[in-house]
Amino acid sequence: MPSSHIDSNFKLGLLINPFAGIGGAVALKGSDGKDVRDKALALGAEKKAMYKTSLALECLLPLKDKVTLYVAGGEMGEQVVKQMGFQYIVVYEPKQAQTEGQDTEAAAAVLVANKVDLILFAGGDGTARNLCAVIGNRVPVLGVPAGCKIHSAVYAVTPQAAGRVLKQVVAGDLVSVSDSEVMDIDEELFRKGRVNARQYGEMLVPTELRYIQAVKMGGKESDELVLADIGAHLIEVMDDHPEHLFVMGSGSTVNAIMEELNLDNTLLGVDLVQNQKLLAKDLTAQQLLSLTANKPCKLVITLIGGQGHIIGRGNQQLSADFLRALGKENIILVASKSKLNNLLGRPLIVDSGEPSLDEQLAGLIPIVTGYHDQVLYPVANFKDEYEEHV
Repeated sequence: MPSSHIDSNFKLGLLINPFAGIGGAVALKGSDGKDVRDKALALGAEKKAMYKTSLALECLLPLKDKVTLYVAGGEMGEQVVKQMGFQYIVVYEPKQAQTEGQDTEAAAAVLVANKVDLILFAGGDGTARNLCAVIGNRVPVLGVPAGCKIHSAVYAVTPQAAGRVLKQVVAGDLVSVSDSEVMDIDEELFRKGRVNARQYGEMLVPTELRYIQAVKMGGKESDELVLADIGAHLIEVMDDHPEHLFVMGSGSTVNAIMEELNLDNTLLGVDLVQNQKLLAKDLTAQQLLSLTANKPCKLVITLIGGQGHIIGRGNQQLSADFLRALGKENIILVASKSKLNNLLGRPLIVDSGEPSLDEQLAGLIPIVTGYHDQVLYPVANFKDEYEEHV
């Protein structure tokens, strides 16, 4: 229920961009701008930022008597904390149902004025830019990844990871903080297959290296021979499975495979191939489900350089329903060994939006690193890590 007074509990600011990420599953490659959001909603996109925020806040439930949340009204925060039973104070009311970046900025300014101890926010790189423009590094922040674009280093690797860091902070554990980069890309160029990312500032973020993501490394891999070998391996796999549909994920490594196939490719989307022929391009989540339903299928994906995400970053078209039907055994993960070495031993990360599915996909997974060359590499199981620290 709402708190009627300001008490001595930990003062946690909360901001949710309820429209974050809605363009991903419908292949719009972003959610910036009213026109894009309107189109995404018309295509049946679901708002998931509030659910992802609840996953982060679940870790705080054992400590909810020790924290008061300062929130924006409605879908920007109040709705989630009310349902979860936290004590809270509404400090900002958005003026319209479809909130905009200026609502994020106005709410952030009010949270700073209320001297909150930390701001938890859910969104993508655009949301981080909005916060950075208002607060800089005056107040520590922690991002719950909910957008299509997550290049910034102010986000946790998953919503649950954000919750674990948050619990440490609220419990009074010694958690270091550091200035972390806020990055964003040009969405119009992104939709045309070009990634043009730049830094917009820094914000102060709790530092827990297992749980906070690195800045995404951009650019194509330079080792063309390795990519050609990976492509040759995948072509052989396709020849051995002519009855299978091959879902080709986004990224430069998968793009290199499509080039070896001499097929047009959606660099930042999801395409469908069978018998080395292109069946469909730039699919939405629903289109992908419909085209692959009850058919033998394999998924070809790579990891994000420097971060290690394989699901949940730039490929929201790969829905939880699709991944469950697919099965881990039908995921073909491709990457060069240099790309893996750049992770410095950190595990790969799955952020499907459903913790039970993330747990199913955890553990060792084979990665194609060349022609008839594979290595085993771990996918993180944050549930196990959390239980070890409870």
